[in-house]
Amino acid sequence: MLIDEVDDTVQRAHQAHLVARHVHPQTRAEWLGAVAAALEDHRDELVELAQLETHLPEARLNGELNRTVFQLRLFARELVHGETFDATIDHLDESWGMGPRPDIRRTNVPLGVIGVFGASNFPFAFSVMGGDSASGLAAGCAVVHKIHEAHLQLGSRTGEIVKEALAAAGAPSGLFATLTTVSAGTALVEHPLVRAVSFTGSARVGRILMDKAAKRAEPIPFYGELGSINPVFVTRNAGQVRGLDILAEYVRSFTLGMGQFCTKPGLLFVPRLGSEETQALVTAVSKAAPARMLTPQLAAGFLDGRATMADRDGVFELVPGGSGEAPAPALFATTVDDVVHDPRIIREEMFGPASIVVQYEDETELIKAAALLEGQLTATIHGEDDDDVEDLVDMLESRVGRVLWNSWPTGVTVTFAQQHGGPYPATTAASATSVGTAAVRRFMRPVSYQSFPDKRLPPALQETNVWGITRRIDGQWMPAQMEAK
Repeated sequence: MLIDEVDDTVQRAHQAHLVARHVHPQTRAEWLGAVAAALEDHRDELVELAQLETHLPEARLNGELNRTVFQLRLFARELVHGETFDATIDHLDESWGMGPRPDIRRTNVPLGVIGVFGASNFPFAFSVMGGDSASGLAAGCAVVHKIHEAHLQLGSRTGEIVKEALAAAGAPSGLFATLTTVSAGTALVEHPLVRAVSFTGSARVGRILMDKAAKRAEPIPFYGELGSINPVFVTRNAGQVRGLDILAEYVRSFTLGMGQFCTKPGLLFVPRLGSEETQALVTAVSKAAPARMLTPQLAAGFLDGRATMADRDGVFELVPGGSGEAPAPALFATTVDDVVHDPRIIREEMFGPASIVVQYEDETELIKAAALLEGQLTATIHGEDDDDVEDLVDMLESRVGRVLWNSWPTGVTVTFAQQHGGPYPATTAASATSVGTAAVRRFMRPVSYQSFPDKRLPPALQETNVWGITRRIDGQWMPAQMEAK
């Protein structure tokens, strides 16, 4: 796509945003509902296209589409309830503790046009109408989505369905648009009317786009998810009580979807393994059925990364794995001492069906190893009730966005308390999440209005609460029905 075509797309999106930013939350919610219904109506067509381009099983794709539809409807309910606006009213108070307080009111407003880059590994959940696009529309932004080349046909058809649904629901033309090609994506990041960008993909490409966003004449937020290794720590007590079960679950988790989940456990810290545990791991990995990876490029990148890891001093192959576009899973082993000597062992992601078992002699080594970790999306502890893991939890809390206890990180539910983010390089914005209702706030910013006449205030802040949303008034959160009393 030529630069002038990108400009035309963004200009139309900007005009649509100027209209959409003022609509009633119920109207915006109806737009999201219309998109959800349209995706469901075209389920069979979309899943068939996705199977052709991604080779993923029908059940997995239907599950992703279910998630996408659910997410849109959940965001719609949040809009009507009003939590995303964070509407806050402080009335004039002559007796305020630090001196007279003026009437001041704050609410979140949409940023404008946002650029969204689809991911290769989730053709629905992180693609055309995935979490970032849904969050942007829920925030009141216009969305321009750059379709991932791994599923161009699916992306294009999904984009058509979304645009048709929005038009039928009365949304302004241009509120949602799609682009293809690398040059179009670059132009999108650099366009002066684009106010934020979200990206899920490789650290290499993400860093290029992040730097472009930062070097603009007016830098903009860049919400990038760049990769994660998601370490799992097993205490000695947990290993003694249910060690074989943990090892079996670990293999199922890291081989799920051919290891192409951003939350795949790439490291397992365990007490030194005996022959029984080692044989159980080797058997389980060897029995894991290989499948075709999402793209030849992903397969090639995985094999390169796996080869690099195999060549590192202190890293040993327990299961060598296969080659080609459907490589059999691989498993490596090392020790905490080797990791201390070469921290790259636990910092280099192998995006695919491979993982590393890191053995320790004493649990105090876990803190030492955790301190070497870079930013991660998740970290997991498998322990028993009487285990002393407070120091480990504190260390992990400083490095990850989600800490799990006696469970597995693969699978990220869409809900109110979800945090899918983490310190760099896992993401470029550790305080944000790309999954869950809080994701909407990435594409909004707060604005305060001081001493404004009521009729000139935005609807969210007017005294009569014309939108009927939950608000915080003089320090107290009050649902609309309580305000009316």
